[in-house]
Amino acid sequence: MLGSCEVRNKLVKRGDRLKQAVIEAVDEGLLTLGESGREAVYFHLQSLCSLKKEDVPDKPEAFDEALRKIFGVGAEVIERSVVKKLYPKLGIDFIEKKNYGFANYISEAGQMINT
Repeated sequence: MLGSCEVRNKLVKRGDRLKQAVIEAVDEGLLTLGESGREAVYFHLQSLCSLKKEDVPDKPEAFDEALRKIFGVGAEVIERSVVKKLYPKLGIDFIEKKNYGFANYISEAGQMINT
């Protein structure tokens, strides 16, 4: 039987795994815009919304809002690209769902790897 510290350490490692996977998936998903496009998005995220790429795993709603400020409804295409890269990194099958936003998918991924 695992002690409470061991359980907490496992959950922290899973949380770290999710955070790292989200950062990598955002990086890869934004590459659909090209290298300079990705850097421009990071610049605007930081300057318009004070959001660094390292913040995205903890603030997916802010990332969604920032992308929508930059791209309008086109943000959905970028977010879908990010999520499609994220799920396989975590060993999860991606299934697109109606009325599911970026933050919903990140939350769901976290729940799936924590079970």
